[in-house]
Amino acid sequence: METVLRSAKATVIISPERPTVLIGERINPTGKRRLAAALQSGDLSLVKEEAVAQVEAGADVLDVNVGAAGVDEVDLLPKAVRLVIETVDVPVAIDTSNLQALAEALDVYRELAPEGKPLVNSVNGEEERLAQVLPLVKEHRAAVIGLCMDDEGIPSTAERRVEIARKIVEQAEALGIPRADVVIDCLALTVAADHTAGRVTLETIWRVREELGVNMTLGVSNVSFGLPERETINQAFLVMAIQAGVNCPIVDVAKVRPAILAADLLLGRDVYAGQYIRAYRRRTKGR
Repeated sequence: METVLRSAKATVIISPERPTVLIGERINPTGKRRLAAALQSGDLSLVKEEAVAQVEAGADVLDVNVGAAGVDEVDLLPKAVRLVIETVDVPVAIDTSNLQALAEALDVYRELAPEGKPLVNSVNGEEERLAQVLPLVKEHRAAVIGLCMDDEGIPSTAERRVEIARKIVEQAEALGIPRADVVIDCLALTVAADHTAGRVTLETIWRVREELGVNMTLGVSNVSFGLPERETINQAFLVMAIQAGVNCPIVDVAKVRPAILAADLLLGRDVYAGQYIRAYRRRTKGR
């Protein structure tokens, strides 16, 4: 099962047999006051800085989200996507719940990379959302992230989340979107509120891999919300999620790449430890 993403100059292949693909999360104003303030004033300089820094840190794909209070996403998201595409060579994940902004940003992507293939972040199991987003994904020959939630929220059981994942995959296929172009997010909830939350997510990941065979992403940081030393929890959970089947997590690449490289090595996805050793040499050069 290969999900292929393309920019104007680069191709990224997401597959269970290949090393983990890293989607950089930092172009997102949630919890980032400085970035939010810049976006509110129409200043995209931090977007450019983050794009360069994340690719230098090893990001394979960049998530682009400008959804801060007071921001006109229809105006700013296409500009941010254009800037990222013109600044770095990696594919982009267009991250918005605003349909018009998504359509405008997809048009920009097609203009700058006519043979390109972005990732749309995201759709969920709500009928209305599926009806709105999937036709755009089909029209622009994109791939899409499917969230295991619907109009009743995020289910507390793995069984129900798998049902939603199956619904998204089947509706995409019915519209002519290949199964390989649907990337499922099984969703992480905080273990501070429910000590079984991490286990449920891991079970969902395993079942989606076994039953649907699709590639999977995950934003891991929610799992540690409200707890001390969150990075320790996040890294442990991330490695467990990769072992269970996640192969393109949305992460702060600079913080977690060494752990992901080690996970890929131990799972037999890094021939003769070549990727691990090259990354080590780059990090330690000049010491």
